Amino acid sequence: MKLNLGVVGLMIVGLAAIGCQKTAAPPPPGGMQAMPVQTARVTLAPVPQSSEYVATIKSRRSATLQPQVDGRLTKIDVSSGDHVKAGQALMAIDPLHQQASVDAQMATERQKKALFDYNTLQIDRQKKLFDAGIISRDIYQQAQQAFDNSKADYESAVASRKVQEEQLSYYSIRAPFDGVVGDIPVHVGDYVSATTMLTTLDENSDLEAYIYVPTERVSQLKSGLEVDLMDTSGKMLEKTKIDFLSPQVDNSLQGILVKAPVHLSPEMLRNAQLVKARIVWSTSPMAVVPVLAVTRQGGQSFVFVARQQGGQFFAAQTPVTLGDTVGNGYSVTSGLNAGDRVIVSSTQFLVNNMPVMPMGA
Repeated sequence: MKLNLGVVGLMIVGLAAIGCQKTAAPPPPGGMQAMPVQTARVTLAPVPQSSEYVATIKSRRSATLQPQVDGRLTKIDVSSGDHVKAGQALMAIDPLHQQASVDAQMATERQKKALFDYNTLQIDRQKKLFDAGIISRDIYQQAQQAFDNSKADYESAVASRKVQEEQLSYYSIRAPFDGVVGDIPVHVGDYVSATTMLTTLDENSDLEAYIYVPTERVSQLKSGLEVDLMDTSGKMLEKTKIDFLSPQVDNSLQGILVKAPVHLSPEMLRNAQLVKARIVWSTSPMAVVPVLAVTRQGGQSFVFVARQQGGQFFAAQTPVTLGDTVGNGYSVTSGLNAGDRVIVSSTQFLVNNMPVMPMGA
């Protein structure tokens, strides 16, 4: 019996030791493991308050070319898109009849000139005879009258010839200034008149952006406001400023016309081209977050903010209202405060109130 009691005693001591070892072991974790995430501090940055409109690029010098005479087109020396110089011939209208009028008037002018030259000699001769007392005053006055009449006739013939030559010049259509030729809807052989549009000419070196701003913004409009011109994809083309405000409202558009100068080369912008124009009304400090921090669900924008509670950080899903883009970030009009730590990595794996381990700012 003594041996059995000893064995039992050893067994009891061994069980007690095993029980002590189980009690000393740490308990398994009872919650979700924290996910390591990168964070960034929300900062305040100057953000422009702006509105976007459609602008039309127009040339300060633009002309629609129409003939000043009627006739049939005999020549077209240019094509659409050609760059031409002031005075360069563009088209020609058959000048046959007008050339005949000029030739006839030149012949009349020569006839009048011959008579005027003869009477010039005669008046000199008659004056000498009158001064010498050889002829009467009446004869001298008749000679003077003939001279004055021939002089007036000659001067009238010269003026008529110049008018006919000026008329003849209208049969050659020339560029009024340096520019780019537009569409040419006519063809050689067409009969044209003063109402026929031959082509257009635009001086692309001096452009303006025409922007119509709604009347409710009239109190904010002023010269010098910054305008960002962008192409249809949103790429920045040029920064310029308003230099003209119309004093009247356009009835058809119910808007105020404003203009801004454009200094881009003709290869980048052309007359009548449509672009986006963003007018910057003012600039104020706003919260800015990186683009990577923003997620969207059902049309609502959210960010995850790393908030500390009980010594541990949790991902708090926070709805935000976004403004304009600022570099590689978004301006936030509501939902965040400066200094908040927004999560910028692994956002697709986060859920609200999920434990996180912030790294970074």
